Amino acid sequence: MTDRTAPRSPGSPGTGLVGVIGGMGPLATVDFYRRIVAASPAARDQDHLPLIIWGDPRIPDRSDALTADGADPTPAIRAAALSLVAAGAERLVVACNTAHVFLDRALQGVDVPLISLVDETVRVAAEREIGGEGVAILATDGTIASGVYQQAFAAAGVPAFAPPEPLQRRVMQAIRDVKAGDVDAASALLGDAAGELRETGAGALLAACTELPSVLGAEFAGLPVLDPMALTAAALVRQQQRSPSHA
Repeated sequence: MTDRTAPRSPGSPGTGLVGVIGGMGPLATVDFYRRIVAASPAARDQDHLPLIIWGDPRIPDRSDALTADGADPTPAIRAAALSLVAAGAERLVVACNTAHVFLDRALQGVDVPLISLVDETVRVAAEREIGGEGVAILATDGTIASGVYQQAFAAAGVPAFAPPEPLQRRVMQAIRDVKAGDVDAASALLGDAAGELRETGAGALLAACTELPSVLGAEFAGLPVLDPMALTAAALVRQQQRSPSHA
């Protein structure tokens, strides 16, 4: 007998709908969606991961909030999360590393699971044997100052370190260059910084700002790159493959 049951609408319960809080920045959000699509073993449109992207570039700058008395992004992130849940999202992901510093408050009382870029990256790093002095964390000043990755790596027993201040200034300028669309300038700055980090013993680079993977790729300056965006995209797809809604 033919099953004539109507398919569930994207926002109905049990569809595995993912809510992506993005716009921080827009190019990084587009790149994250591209990585989800690339990770999906889909033979047709309907096989892909269902998701809603909340792309709001008006969310206050996360690094400024942490280091320069900028506006608090927590209310805007929370509003995005609640809107996505109201639209039917059953899982949330925030396509910004620095924003993870604010998520404990922003998602308080939000009763759907968060797929964390930080947690997924540290989990994968702990499974790999990274030599030298460990993982060099390339991130915004705010992410570095918060210690969100340093603490997570330490808890997992994975050696990791932030660049010294002169190199960190180059990383921040590279991030600004990507946001401004000057990928070539960013690549040159990061190439110099990564070369120095390799010489000081780094065994891997962590692209802990969502602007950086578009420049670094899977390997950069002779070092493997841990990409939270790609790792989290793959985790989302794996979870969807195991979910009852995919059956």
